[in-house]
Amino acid sequence: MPKRKFKGNPPTISEGDVALHWDENADLWTEHVRKGWDSYREHLNNPAFLEFIGSIECKKILDAGCGEGYNTRIFAHMGAKMTGIDISHRLIEHARRAEQKEPLGICYEVASFTDLAVFAEGSFDAVVSTMALMDSPDYEKAIREIYRVLRKQGDFFFSISHPCFMTEGFGWVTDRKESKPSLIVSGYFSKKQSIERWQFSEVPEDIRKDAPLFAIPRFPRTLSEYINTLIQAGFTLKKLGEPRPSVSECRKYPYLQRWRDSGAIFLHVHCVKS
Repeated sequence: MPKRKFKGNPPTISEGDVALHWDENADLWTEHVRKGWDSYREHLNNPAFLEFIGSIECKKILDAGCGEGYNTRIFAHMGAKMTGIDISHRLIEHARRAEQKEPLGICYEVASFTDLAVFAEGSFDAVVSTMALMDSPDYEKAIREIYRVLRKQGDFFFSISHPCFMTEGFGWVTDRKESKPSLIVSGYFSKKQSIERWQFSEVPEDIRKDAPLFAIPRFPRTLSEYINTLIQAGFTLKKLGEPRPSVSECRKYPYLQRWRDSGAIFLHVHCVKS
């Protein structure tokens, strides 16, 4: 898991602030993600999420908060007709360069998922969003816009950090007798916005010491806020997923064991436009 360090807690973080932080993160983020150093994405979240969404072949899909397009390209390889949007100009530049290098028919646009005016109502068969919606200061508006651009009975799949476990007071403590880490959770109801600073845990040590930390805006919400907002927008909830590492995965990647034992790091949601 990335090392988490909180510095500075501004009372309000705007969408413009979010875009600025991600533009600043973009070059290093792209380099490290494409080198496979986002190990929790590679070994837990992505395999589980791809199984969760199932077949998307020939569907017209919007990737909401696509970043530099890593997962967008995976969805395109699965046969989907992809459009990706992100608030960061710099991340979209990286995504477009990857599309030029390996054309997959993906269209990328600079846009916030809180304002999808560039797309007409009912434009997409499905919307996917991987690890992005928790980084928005206006989740409610994002959900209304995603609902609007979906066709009737269209699917919406997204993954986020699990709000019940990845709280303001998240941490680990080791039992002295058993030498077994236990998960600490506190501050679940906190509404304190923050800038979280960390690195991917798989960054090699010789690079880690000189690499700047990512600065990621965070906007705490409870599970009920995430789910009730979907229902109020008109979505029908179909399925939730809380991926748990398997025994074999933990043998292969021992750092996953504590997440098998203690809690869920990710939440997956599937709902349908009613």
